[in-house]
Amino acid sequence: MTSYLLAGGGTAGHVNPLLAVADALRERSAADAVLVLGTAEGLESRLVPERGYDLLIVDKVPFPRRPNRQALAFPGRFRKAIAQVREHIRRNGVDVVVGFGGYASAPAYIAARRERIPFVVHEANAKPGLANRLGARQAAAVGVAFAGTPLRGGEVVGMPLRHEVVSLDRAGTRAEAAEYFGLDAERPVLLVFGGSLGAQRLNEALADSWNDVLATGWQLLHVTGERSEQTDPGATGYAFRRYVDRMDLAFALADVVLCRSGAATVSEVSALGIPALYVPYSVGNGEQRLNAASAVEHGAAELLDDASFNADAVRRAVVPLLEDPERISRMAAAAEAVGTRTGTENLIALIDRSLDAV
Repeated sequence: MTSYLLAGGGTAGHVNPLLAVADALRERSAADAVLVLGTAEGLESRLVPERGYDLLIVDKVPFPRRPNRQALAFPGRFRKAIAQVREHIRRNGVDVVVGFGGYASAPAYIAARRERIPFVVHEANAKPGLANRLGARQAAAVGVAFAGTPLRGGEVVGMPLRHEVVSLDRAGTRAEAAEYFGLDAERPVLLVFGGSLGAQRLNEALADSWNDVLATGWQLLHVTGERSEQTDPGATGYAFRRYVDRMDLAFALADVVLCRSGAATVSEVSALGIPALYVPYSVGNGEQRLNAASAVEHGAAELLDDASFNADAVRRAVVPLLEDPERISRMAAAAEAVGTRTGTENLIALIDRSLDAV
């Protein structure tokens, strides 16, 4: 029996790959123990129990960004978090720690080292976070989702993906997907989405250009996000949704996607071989542009600038692509080559290797 402690959380970008690995480990051997470490405040506090795993709690201790009262309190709070993880490791006989970034990972890496058990790092973004940059220095193995990710010892394993994406037969599911969204399975579809909260920039651009998309003969599946105030124009061939809980069906229907370039989105779209137009979110540390770099380099995707993305940009850049089937075919072939559906298995192979080396 092996006891695994998977650490991460805060955002879906950390929690979803963690859960994909947890499910695969549990499916591989019912005798093994799969434990999850996270904070009480992050998204993991809801998603992990919903998936049937007990969540072991560690205090959320952000790294200080500037000298202030929190910075003075940080060393003591961080030592306490490390002690909490060490207690979890001892009580549960943990054999290996796997970190996915976020507040839970940094103390987990140090606790594993002090308990003399191996730990493995997985980095989802092309621009790594601080916890994983620190952890990679002494990790038994480091897996990254994208080539060129600057982590010591990083090996490209891809992204552990949701089962419904990994197992998706796009062609075989297209008719069901078309019926689900009320579209014609025989006509091409542009899928536009911006994540669970939507992307205001994309929504505003489509509000003034959706008729130009439909004029090409393409259909439009537009997921605006739940907070969007945009209204459904009610046009034939335009499926307007605020939220979709069956993104697998949306992907099955998509012939081209127009979206942001979060790590999970890029990984899923590439794994499914869908040509993409990415509009990287300009706020943050630039990781979205870097996430898309490999797909763009291989010809599977193109980048559009967020600051200048509007209805005219749709007419100037999106519509010409929809009218060029040969270009779309080349992009689809490139996407098949750059994406992978085996990120979960690849990461588990790294974990197994770190255990074999003990």
